[in-house]
Amino acid sequence: MRRLWRNALLLAGLLGLATAQKPPLRPPDVRYEPSPPEVVRAMLELAEVTPRDVVYDLGCGDGRIVIAAAKEFGARGVGIDIDPARIAESEQNARRAGVSGRVRFRNEDLFEADIREATVVTLYLWPWVNLKLRPKLLRELKPGTRVVSHCHDMGDWRPERQIEVNGHRIYLWRIPERAEHARP
Repeated sequence: MRRLWRNALLLAGLLGLATAQKPPLRPPDVRYEPSPPEVVRAMLELAEVTPRDVVYDLGCGDGRIVIAAAKEFGARGVGIDIDPARIAESEQNARRAGVSGRVRFRNEDLFEADIREATVVTLYLWPWVNLKLRPKLLRELKPGTRVVSHCHDMGDWRPERQIEVNGHRIYLWRIPERAEHARP
């Protein structure tokens, strides 16, 4: 039995090492810089996250936003990051926080990822990345889905609300009704 456990641990370690050594799908668009805890909380409060929500964090880093959404607001969460090392770190952080059953992490390119399930999308990207991502958000997300960005706006798409927390700007938008869905 002891040998079986030792072999299982060895295999788990090798799998973890293989994941950690796997390179990103392509070079990341932004460098990893986590949002401070008070900004994470303010983002989720601004989006009015509830247990009915599915929060997607595009460029999730260490997973802190979707983990907080699950732990503090009862939501489900999906983190997407291009760097497999960040995904491994996020999964470990979710286990430590006791929310592994409420969150998932996917090693994907945020421009290609399926985000249609989201009711809230969080971002901490650079301005040009937000602008490049904007058409995808408007095309794929359901009307009423909330989009929250730490620090950077979306060009001429005016936010519904904007707040400041300890010098950090946070923006909120809602995906509008599409012309084909609008009532006459």
